[in-house]
Amino acid sequence: MKVSAFTFIKNGQILGYPFIQSIQSILPIVDEFVINVGQSEDDTLALIQSINDPKIRIIQSTWNDNMHDRGYVYGQQKMIAQFNCTGDWAFYIEGDEVYHEDDLDKIKASMQAHVNDPEVEALVFDFYHFYGNANSYLDSPGWYRSEARIIKNSVRSYAPDGLFWLVLDSNKNGRYPKAKHTGARCYHYGWVRSEEQMNLKSQKVQQYWGGEPAKIDYSQMDQSIIKEFSGTHPKIVQDWLPQDKGIYQADFNYEPTKKQKKHRLMLKLEKLFGLELSKKHYKLVK
Repeated sequence: MKVSAFTFIKNGQILGYPFIQSIQSILPIVDEFVINVGQSEDDTLALIQSINDPKIRIIQSTWNDNMHDRGYVYGQQKMIAQFNCTGDWAFYIEGDEVYHEDDLDKIKASMQAHVNDPEVEALVFDFYHFYGNANSYLDSPGWYRSEARIIKNSVRSYAPDGLFWLVLDSNKNGRYPKAKHTGARCYHYGWVRSEEQMNLKSQKVQQYWGGEPAKIDYSQMDQSIIKEFSGTHPKIVQDWLPQDKGIYQADFNYEPTKKQKKHRLMLKLEKLFGLELSKKHYKLVK
């Protein structure tokens, strides 16, 4: 079994991504790591080169600044990297995602168990979406609780906006991949970096989505979905994390949006009927 990892990154340094820690977190269980580095305004490329690992293969690209439709440029950049993978599995990781060293054997075992199973096209992880600080995460149907991050390289797949895959059985319609759960978690730290970095990111990336950049204010969040994290963080990222104590406290006077009120109702239904109502971009197989 050969495992390829892949990612894309642009301006990772100035936008506050823990992209070096992200890459290093899964290097031990992959055979190659394809990194698509967009033309940046900082030292992103040099920092990746400084890892100096023979598994890493760097591709340099120029993003299509004329593409403003729903983040499609992210799908383009993701697929540039994926199309250069040569393994049986293609393990996608974003620049603000990190995996725990305690889960690596479990992830590798899951790939090994399903590599020859034609009914399994992808592998799924549960997610921690950390918010405000390293002690707090969001638990809501509005924040995807699980996602496919590994896909077979033999599957005809593409990414509409970078986040998820569609599989092409025909040349017309895509479907979500058939998947098994790895039993492991992905640690998502995008909402832990400073508000200044998040607002800069909003300004830099919004051109690819259309519309005006959103103003990021961490305090404007529904406190009821902010939960205290009681586990351990991956060792590779601990020095990067903010050192705040306690659970993050949102604005007491914040009024949840209509969508957030809907998610509150969904949470109640989940607890009442034992459901899990967050969006899933895969179909679990038995």
